Amino acid sequence: MDAYDDPNAATDLQAFSTQFGLPPITASSFQVVYAPHGTTPVGACTGPATKPGTDPSGGWEVEESLDIEYAHGMAPAATLYLVEAQSNSFLDLFCAVSVAGSLVAAAGGGEVSMSWSSGEFSGEKSFDPVFTTPGVVYFASTGDSAGTSYPASSPNVVAVGGTSLSRDPVSGNFLGENVWQNTGGGPSPVEAVPVYQAGIVPVRSTPDVAAVANPDTGVWVLDSFNPPTGCPSQCWYIVGGTSLSSPLFAGIVNASNTFAASTYAQLIQLYGTNPTRLNDITLGSCGVYMGYFATPGWDYCSGIGSPKGYLRTPR
Repeated sequence: MDAYDDPNAATDLQAFSTQFGLPPITASSFQVVYAPHGTTPVGACTGPATKPGTDPSGGWEVEESLDIEYAHGMAPAATLYLVEAQSNSFLDLFCAVSVAGSLVAAAGGGEVSMSWSSGEFSGEKSFDPVFTTPGVVYFASTGDSAGTSYPASSPNVVAVGGTSLSRDPVSGNFLGENVWQNTGGGPSPVEAVPVYQAGIVPVRSTPDVAAVANPDTGVWVLDSFNPPTGCPSQCWYIVGGTSLSSPLFAGIVNASNTFAASTYAQLIQLYGTNPTRLNDITLGSCGVYMGYFATPGWDYCSGIGSPKGYLRTPR
């Protein structure tokens, strides 16, 4: 779920799918849903669900294209909802989270991915119940700078950090994976340690997992909203950041058909995963002054590791 309206979301996703040989979207497999304005209490909505305005900078539209294209790329058989908040205010965003959770739960369960964040704040615990809709697993980006952010720091959210992929400059063959130096992560100054991290850290700490995020090893994103000078009407961008890693990881979990009945259950499952099913990142550093290092097992830069792939299980 994202803020503002991307008027070309469906046509861009269809063209992206054609370019990369993915199943075409249909009216039932991809839906854009408008969330009303948010109000208190946290996660509540008010007023009609009208189409939001667009973001004049185009930033949110590129974000939306990234989110839906890589969620579809990782989980091509899944039903995909793009829930658009009226603005990027917290009240509007969390109203949209509630709408997204209700849609996913009504469809039989699945994931909600949030590629946005803010710095942590003293009252954030009051928002944590928003991520407890039964049947829904919530994923969030840890951010693209040193330190922790919300909602990734919520114990009810799978926090996804970033890695870098190295490939041979000539052949393009995969060489290795290390942490992305700009990934967010660290100990939360607000949230207590959850059960799934007990014995690992003293307080809730992020990330839980990680996936490719370095813009230097980014991905192709098609977005045709307000293309910059010199770019054709269908503009291809190379995009990275943990905005990529969150929908990517959520899509992998969906396609593997191993998603749990709640985020908490999903995190218990992830932390209990056979280590051979994840890439344990042991190279690189991140954080303030590059003060955190990748180590065997869980660390502040890559959590318990990145996806090695998935075994798609028929539903």
